Amino acid sequence: MKDEKKKLEGILLVDKPSEWTSHDVCNFIKKRFKVSKVGHTGTLDPQATGVLVLLLGGYTKLSARFTNCEKQYSGTIELGVSTTTQDGDGEVVERKDWRHIRPEQVQGVFRTFMGPQKQIPPMISAIRSGGVRLYKLARKGYEVKRKKRDIFIYDIKCDKIDLPYIDFTIVSSKGTYIRTVAHDIGEKLGVGAYLKNLCRMRNGSFHINDCVEIDALKRIKTKDELSNYVQKDFSYINGSLQ
Repeated sequence: MKDEKKKLEGILLVDKPSEWTSHDVCNFIKKRFKVSKVGHTGTLDPQATGVLVLLLGGYTKLSARFTNCEKQYSGTIELGVSTTTQDGDGEVVERKDWRHIRPEQVQGVFRTFMGPQKQIPPMISAIRSGGVRLYKLARKGYEVKRKKRDIFIYDIKCDKIDLPYIDFTIVSSKGTYIRTVAHDIGEKLGVGAYLKNLCRMRNGSFHINDCVEIDALKRIKTKDELSNYVQKDFSYINGSLQ
């Protein structure tokens, strides 16, 4: 009973597994450990893995202070295939021959994505149009015009080119859709592409090496045990959380 009433607040870094939504992770923590408030500082697509920053208790009020930081990802792009979602969760809509593409062409296109960019967000996204989430419109078969958004790519590089696959690392600003970057790279190369896999390696100063995996959390039974993984970063706090 004492553990159930214990107030738990702070920052919990979770390595989100594939097939879990960010909301799934929040609900898991909330229900398993009876934490009244659980939020996150930036959605990861269900297929993606990696750093998910959870805010527990009063720390949910500080969400805005954690969302503007840069993020680092590593992933794989497959050329020659386009999907409805720009990643592996969607249906294939087009296939093109990629065999004429050379590694130096790939490197050249990658360089064009450095710095400030204008990005059209995908239809399968949580952005609203007329008060409705785009993904809800997409599920009904609608496609609406989306405004280009300003993003910034601080660094992007090919780690390995084994065509049609490209392993890459990217550091980008808040609001950047990495699957759209993959799609746009394919468009520039003229053969199409989709994001095959993605892992968020870093969210601001929070690194994947500091995250706890879901399987480890499943073995924890009490708030006292969970508190060993919860940190309080006082550099983000001005005054009381109350």
